[in-house]
Amino acid sequence: MSEQDPASWWSALVEALSQVSVYLRDVKAISVVAQQHGLVCLNADGVSIRPAKLWNDTTSAAHAHALVERLGADVWAQRCGLVPVSSMTITKLAWLADNEPDVVADADAFMLPHDFLTLRLCGRRITDRGDASGTGWWSPISESYEPDLLALVVEDPQLVIDRLPEVLGPWESAGVVTDSAAAATGLTPGSRVACGTGDNMGSANALGLGPGDVAMSLGTSGTVFAVTEHAISDPEGIVAGFADSTGRYLPLVATLNATKVTDTVARWLAADRDRFSKMALEAVPDLKLVVKPYFDGERTPNLPEATGTLLGLTNKTTPADIAAASHIGVICGLMHGIDALASSDVETSGQLHLTGGGARSAAYQQWVADVWGRPVAVHADQESAAAGACRQAVFAATGTEAAWRLSPSVVAYPRTGIDGGMYREAYEEQGR
Repeated sequence: MSEQDPASWWSALVEALSQVSVYLRDVKAISVVAQQHGLVCLNADGVSIRPAKLWNDTTSAAHAHALVERLGADVWAQRCGLVPVSSMTITKLAWLADNEPDVVADADAFMLPHDFLTLRLCGRRITDRGDASGTGWWSPISESYEPDLLALVVEDPQLVIDRLPEVLGPWESAGVVTDSAAAATGLTPGSRVACGTGDNMGSANALGLGPGDVAMSLGTSGTVFAVTEHAISDPEGIVAGFADSTGRYLPLVATLNATKVTDTVARWLAADRDRFSKMALEAVPDLKLVVKPYFDGERTPNLPEATGTLLGLTNKTTPADIAAASHIGVICGLMHGIDALASSDVETSGQLHLTGGGARSAAYQQWVADVWGRPVAVHADQESAAAGACRQAVFAATGTEAAWRLSPSVVAYPRTGIDGGMYREAYEEQGR
C-alpha cells in the first residue's frame, strides 16, 4: 500500500516557497505539475477524508483485472486509450467502492494530486486534459468524461462526474491566487494560476519533443514517451494513450522499477550512489548476467505480484558486474517500452532525451547510450517537469507561449566495442 496525506503536499509547497520568498514579489503566475494517477477524496471544505492512494499503490490490481475482464482490453483502449492496471485512478476508485464505500458516499470531490494543490492556490476544482487522460474515466479520444466506464465501478456514475473537476483546454488558466493562499505562501494575491498537468506531460512540454523524438525519464519509476498528433490506442495495454498538455497526445510506457532498483542494489553492496555509479562503469558484464528489476511488482509488463531476479551468477561474478547488470536491467525494460511505442505506429527514430533524477548518474548516462546504440541528449541538471510548469505559467501570465525549450547539459555517446543490442537480446531471452 502506498498512500499519503494530501495536506503534506500543501505543507511542502508552502515550505518550498518560503525558501525563495525574496523572489515571490516578482512572480506573476504559478503552475503545479505533479505525479499522475493518485486519487484524492475531499469533503465540502476541501479537506481530505482519507490518505490519497498513489500511482504506485498496487492494492487495486484485482480490480484492474476485473475491469479488463468485464469490458475487454480492446474496448478499453478504444474508449479511453488505456487498459486498466493498478496504477490507473479508476481502479483505485473501484477499490474504495468495495472496501470503503462510506468514503465514496461522503466525498464531495474526487481529484488528482495536482488538482488538489491548484484548488488550494485558487479555490477552483479544475484539472487538465493531460492528467485527466490517466484516470480511466476521461477519454482523450472523446475529450470527455465517460459515464459508461464509471458505471463499471459505482452505481451512480453521474453522481461521481458531478464531483470531478472541470477539464480545462490546453493553456487555459485555472484562476488567480486567493487571499488565503497568498497569506500562506507569500505569493501575490491575484497572480495567475495555470491549469497544471501531470509530471510526464510537463516534461514533454519543457523538452519540446519533435516528430520521432523520445524521452526516457528515470526516477523511482521509469517512463518512455513521445508526442503525436493523433490519439493512440494499444489493446495490449503496454502503451498508455495519454493526452499531453498542449492539445496533442502523449503515448507513454511506464515501469514501476527504475532508480529505486539501483539504489537497493547499491545498499546491498554497501556503496553510496557515486561509488555504485563508478562500479557500474568498471565492468562490462557477461551477457548471461541479467537483472529482472521487478522489485516492487511491475506495471509494464503487468505483473503486480512479481519479484526481482538475478540470473546468470557464477564464481567469477564481481560486485561491479552486478552494479552494471542492475543498470542494464532497468534500461532494457524501458527500451522494450520504446519498441512498444514503435509497434503502436509512434515514430521513434529521432533524438532520445534522458531526464529525471537518474539522468544525473554517469552510469545511467553511459549505459543508456550503450544500449540505445546512438547519442543520447542528457538533461542532468534540469527538472524537466518543473520547467514544463514554468512554460504553463508563462502563458498564464502573458497569453503567449514561451519560446525557450530545455537544452541538454551533455550528450552521451555509445562506447565502441559494446554491442548494446546483445544485452537487450539477453534480457528478452530470459522472458518477461
